[in-house]
This record gives sequence, C-alpha cells and structure tokens, in this order.
Amino acid sequence: MADADLDAVIRQLAKQQNKSILAAAKKRRDRFSGMAVKAKDKDAKERFKMLAREAFEQANAAARRLLLSADNAADSYARAMRQAAVAELPKTTEKKVAKKAEPPTGKPAATKAPKESSKPKKANKPAKKAKS
Repeated sequence: MADADLDAVIRQLAKQQNKSILAAAKKRRDRFSGMAVKAKDKDAKERFKMLAREAFEQANAAARRLLLSADNAADSYARAMRQAAVAELPKTTEKKVAKKAEPPTGKPAATKAPKESSKPKKANKPAKKAKS
C-alpha cells in the first residue's frame, strides 16, 4: 500500500470502520432484544424493543454518514491531485539575479515602530476651577 493512492486508502478505511460500527450496533440491538425477552411487564418489553430498533437505526445512519464523508474526502483528494498534475508551472520571465550578502556595517537592525492601538485615547479633562 506504500504506492496506493490516498483516495483508495480513505475509502478502504471507511469501509472497515463501517463494518465495525454495524457489528457493534448489532450486538447492542441483540442485547436490548434479550432484555426485552427477559422483561416481566408489557411496558418494559415494548421499551426495550423500541430501544433495540432505535439503537440500530441511529448506528446505521451514523455509518452511512461516515461513508458519505469519506467518499467526499476521497473524491476531493483525487480531484485536487488531478488538477495539480495538469497545472502548468509558472514561467519566470525575470532574470535571476544573485543577490550578494551585504557585509555587516555594525549598525543595529532597524526596529519596528510600536503599533497604534485601535482604542481611542482618552481626552484630558479640563482642570477644575478653584473655588473663590
């Protein structure tokens, strides 16, 4: 798999995760179904049966979303690689001039000016008049 395309790897991993999610969902559904069989009253049996159905439906939906997301990511990667393969290299029309390093002059490097804050400055209050 060292030379396999990444989009195929993404799809393969998503399929593996999908299988494990569905297997876990089936175990959980079976556990709730078993609890429904063991329940003594009718309301508890219905509640456990409903939980079994809902748990499996929710896990199935999550697995479907995972597959769609992985397919979208794999398609996006494949499309980007196709576009990168077709893209032309930028042409350089300027002559490449080798810049020579300037010898140090002993002057310190220029420092940046402090940034102006975006807050407005407070205006000075007028001096209080003396009581007469």
